[in-house]
Amino acid sequence: MRDLDIPQLSKNIQSWISGYLKAANATKVVVGMSGGIDSSVTGALCMKALGKQNVFGLILPCESISADIADAKMVVDHLGIEYELIDLTPKYKEFLKDMPIGNENNTLAKANLKARLRMVTLYYYCQCLTQCLVAGTGNRAEMAIGYFTKYGDGGVDFEPLGLLYKSEVKALAKTLNIPDNIIKKAPSPGLWPGQTDEGEIGLSYDTIDEILYRIDYNLDFDGLDIDKVKRVKDLMRKAQHKLRSPPSYIIKQD
Repeated sequence: MRDLDIPQLSKNIQSWISGYLKAANATKVVVGMSGGIDSSVTGALCMKALGKQNVFGLILPCESISADIADAKMVVDHLGIEYELIDLTPKYKEFLKDMPIGNENNTLAKANLKARLRMVTLYYYCQCLTQCLVAGTGNRAEMAIGYFTKYGDGGVDFEPLGLLYKSEVKALAKTLNIPDNIIKKAPSPGLWPGQTDEGEIGLSYDTIDEILYRIDYNLDFDGLDIDKVKRVKDLMRKAQHKLRSPPSYIIKQD
């Protein structure tokens, strides 16, 4: 894997964040705080780059477990940033009740609805604050294999961690003094009880990181399980529509 100076990487990302906001004529960011490592690291980097007064955290449970809510509150208190906790569960249930289509078996559609309700809430707060952007919390593995909801947690203005492997996010978390229990916590989008990233994907982040690293740097796959390599490549292929702007028909003139 990459041999990076993690403290310097932290400073470089902070500088990039402040530069990106300046170019966008923005001064503040909103971050969705889930109680997981990615949102915690993103919040910490934004706080150091912009100052506590310019980072607003939103904790948006939607049929979420109480432990995740407690972890998110602990992190925002640890960072010292202002935040709001808004339970989206009533709105989520009301939305489903009013839909003429659907049944108890459409788990994925309902899970993605939760992510999209969070996105709408983040942008509502962002516009109310003015001169504000929504910070994304995705890492390289999630972005590459499409492990995010289109126009949900993928609906953001910038992704500070988008090109970092999960192992590098963990290293950053230690440098940024993120609480140890958050670093060791099993990653999860928190869309249904018992859900974990690695359980749903069927691969560990260590495995995904190693495969992506070799793809990114055109290295061979010696010593790796070829079936796992094929699975990652297949997920990457299927995720392309999530990573591109919506295509339009091109008129060709003779």
